[in-house]
Amino acid sequence: MPLKIVYKPYTLHFRNEARTSRGVLTQKTSWLIKITDSEQPGVEGYGECGPLPGLSVDDMPDYEQQLAAVCDLFNDMDLDVFPFNLGIILDQVIPQHLPSVRFGIEMALLDIMNGGERVQFKNAFSRGETGILMNGLIWMGSYENMSEQVQDKLAQGFSTLKMKVGAINFDQECRILESIRKRFDKENITLRVDANGAFEADNVDDKLKRLAEFDLHSIEQPVKPGQHQLMQELCVSSPIPVALDEELIGIFDYREKFAMLKKLMPPFIILKPTLLGGFRHTAEWIEIANRLNIGWWITSALESNIGLSAIAQFTASYQNPLPQGLGTGQLYTNNFESPLVVQNGYLTYDKSGSPIQPFF
Repeated sequence: MPLKIVYKPYTLHFRNEARTSRGVLTQKTSWLIKITDSEQPGVEGYGECGPLPGLSVDDMPDYEQQLAAVCDLFNDMDLDVFPFNLGIILDQVIPQHLPSVRFGIEMALLDIMNGGERVQFKNAFSRGETGILMNGLIWMGSYENMSEQVQDKLAQGFSTLKMKVGAINFDQECRILESIRKRFDKENITLRVDANGAFEADNVDDKLKRLAEFDLHSIEQPVKPGQHQLMQELCVSSPIPVALDEELIGIFDYREKFAMLKKLMPPFIILKPTLLGGFRHTAEWIEIANRLNIGWWITSALESNIGLSAIAQFTASYQNPLPQGLGTGQLYTNNFESPLVVQNGYLTYDKSGSPIQPFF
């Protein structure tokens, strides 16, 4: 079945500013992928290539030109795809420095292999039988705005909250955490924080001690990646369990993944398939983490519902009991309709709802 691939850029618009320690986003562009099979008219596989500005290793000015070159090579090779050669195709066609392209094409190939129905992984979740426990994400903003977000997430039934820290006044961030803890102890509400590398070597210890007063579950990436000696010390000494996030980005060799995790031995790692090079690379991180008794969970990287649905299906394949970070489907004013539903702190796949429709 010779396959052909085309792409189309699509700009997503945020309902509200998305603020992190790296800056503010009001919109984000994804390149949507469609793969067709000349021997199966009407069967189409869809994917999403969405590098995250300021974070993805393939966030580069000539991204679209490099994507176009990959698509041209794909089309020239007159490929057939089967479960046994999927990894070979991805390795031969897509350079390692384009992880979001690999993610999008892998997603589209899995879709077309399963009949072109936007189902990349057939499991209890994609059949609508089970849900995925999630954390409620609190975006950085003013003290009043973040407090309002906390109230909204609690009202929606979330029992785990993840709060971004490092962009506004640290004392104000601590006040928000303190206000939650005055109402709910750690047995009732689990609190995670994500620093996105905002702390420095000369202040990280003091800030971790202050944050530890609020009985936090974990802190993601307290310092910038690449400082392995400092991070190794923090993974041992931090009063809050450390979760690596940005530290994993740009590592594609299995041996390098294993060596890094074995050296740092973090309590947790955070996995974003778009940034790590797709599902096969993410599965490698999971396999290594399980071998080393490191906890993990999966989060989205501001994908549209196209990518989010595939990530959720992949996540559900592992039946991980920890809350996952997949609650980004409501961020955009022009997202695609999908069967994903957030209810009482769970993400579910409503097969009776609106399926993700072909979009080009």
